[in-house]
Amino acid sequence: MVPTKDRHDDLQKLLVSLTAQTVQPTQIVIVDGGDTPIKALVDDYPGLPITYVREYPPSLARQRNAGMAALQADITVAGYLDDDLELEPDATARMRAFWEKAGDEVGGAAFTIKNQPLRHGLFGKVADLFLINGGEQGRVLASGFATSITPQSQDMRTDWLYGGATLWRRSVIRAFQYDEWYIGHGFLEDLDFSYRVSRSTQLWVVADAKVWHWPHPIRIERNVSLGRQQVVNRVYFVRKLGGFKRLPVIWALFGQCVRNGLESLKGCNRAGALRLWGNLLGLRDLLVHGTRSVEGIWK
Repeated sequence: MVPTKDRHDDLQKLLVSLTAQTVQPTQIVIVDGGDTPIKALVDDYPGLPITYVREYPPSLARQRNAGMAALQADITVAGYLDDDLELEPDATARMRAFWEKAGDEVGGAAFTIKNQPLRHGLFGKVADLFLINGGEQGRVLASGFATSITPQSQDMRTDWLYGGATLWRRSVIRAFQYDEWYIGHGFLEDLDFSYRVSRSTQLWVVADAKVWHWPHPIRIERNVSLGRQQVVNRVYFVRKLGGFKRLPVIWALFGQCVRNGLESLKGCNRAGALRLWGNLLGLRDLLVHGTRSVEGIWK
């Protein structure tokens, strides 16, 4: 299932990589939330088993749920691909091999993103200090933040999985939906979904099922919305799921502000300053409105 919005060229690259797979998927659901529908592009690939769904106005969590609602009854494993992915030719074959060996205790598995950014330097140390990140990968910390998942040489069990390169067992899809409280770009919707699933099933990253991710930079003016979501969505997440500790959560939210501030000072980065301003607005939102959804599509 591929949620998309106004990314003709990205989606085309993904579809080309899907046509090159040594094992073809049974069904590809394109959920289009763009201002300009892309049905004509989809029709250019008659060899792919595409189901086209129009879901407008766009919202990532709602598009994900709409895509799964269109899933064929006989499919036992399904998931989500971001529209800016490019798959290695054997990616689906490697993923199918993993699922064929997986026991019933496995609920979800992610492709390895080959060009996922590595952690290093001052910002990595700041993130660790403030419990925003950590050395052990794929963990959800007491602060409500999740540690990063970088390319691995062997399969790795995790507490969470990124949302746009992951497959789920059909029983998980029946039992869980993406929380549509996360509107717009849906910051943390993938952590919310996958961490809930991890409480009852195992999650894995499959080392030899590889994809490339070609994300667009965040539009400069949208960093304020992202900064607000960094605060409001995080507080919503920790309150909803529970089990987190108040002081680490507060410390990490403070550290997030510090990190954005440091980024604004590094090379006079305006994006960091705007996210910091958004963080402060998010704190105001919490005081005035509580955990009310924060709109924002950044790219």
